[in-house]
Order: sequence, then structure tokens, then C-alpha cells
Amino acid sequence: MSKQQQSEPPAQEPQGQEGPPPASGGKKKQKLTIAKAIVHIKATFNNTIITLTDRNGNTLVCGSSGAVGYKGSRKSTPFAAQRAAEKVAEKARKLGVREIEIRVKGPGAGRESAIRAFQQADVDIKVIEDVTPLPHNGCRPKKRRRV
Repeated sequence: MSKQQQSEPPAQEPQGQEGPPPASGGKKKQKLTIAKAIVHIKATFNNTIITLTDRNGNTLVCGSSGAVGYKGSRKSTPFAAQRAAEKVAEKARKLGVREIEIRVKGPGAGRESAIRAFQQADVDIKVIEDVTPLPHNGCRPKKRRRV
């Protein structure tokens, strides 16, 4: 028995490209639309940092009191935190975010005012959670001083 070779059809031109490629030379960027997101508010004594992430923790939008334009001791005020939260909420609306969970960390002055700014924006708040790290018994203290 001899092997019979099958004749292959002649090579055809690749299909799928119809017309010239885009002028920019790359793929068209798809617009992100995320319905549910997580807002992390880190309120320190010197600044308030607000980060909007998706469910996996990938950062979508971030803002802070310093990024809004305040410097020095004015960054630590509740008003500066409110302005930063309003700016992040505005960017979140452009991304299509409708539901958010809020996670607050830290002892700073901007905690409540940042939350209020998100309540005034047109987003639905599902959960407000405090994730401030608390020591169970802390570090070992320094040895006693002997005089």
C-alpha cells in the first residue's frame, strides 16, 4: 500500500481586512463602563486620598485634597476632602458607575465629609465599611527605665 498525498487547495488571500487600516495606526480604544465599584477613602491627619477601584482592586480613578489644589494645613480640612470626593464622583459618573461600596481607613478629619459628598452625587451607596487597622496588642513596649 502506498500513501496517497492529498492535493492542498491553492493559498488564498487573508480575509477580514476590508478597506484601509485606521488613520491612527492602532486599535480603537473601547470605553470602560463599570456598574459596580469600590471607593477607598484614606483619611490621614495631613491629607485625604480617595481611590475608585473595580471589584478586582484595579484603580480606575484617584484623587486627593492635594490634587484638588490645596497645600499645607488646608489639605487636612473636611472641605478639601469633600471637594476631592466630588471630583472623583464626577469622574466615576463618566465611567458609568452606578453602585459603590465605601471603605474608610484612618483617623483623619475628612472621613465623614468625603462620604457625604458621595451621598450627594448620583451614585447608589450599598456598604460603608471601616477598615482602619487596629492592633490586637501592638508592638512590644520598650524595656522599663531604671533610675
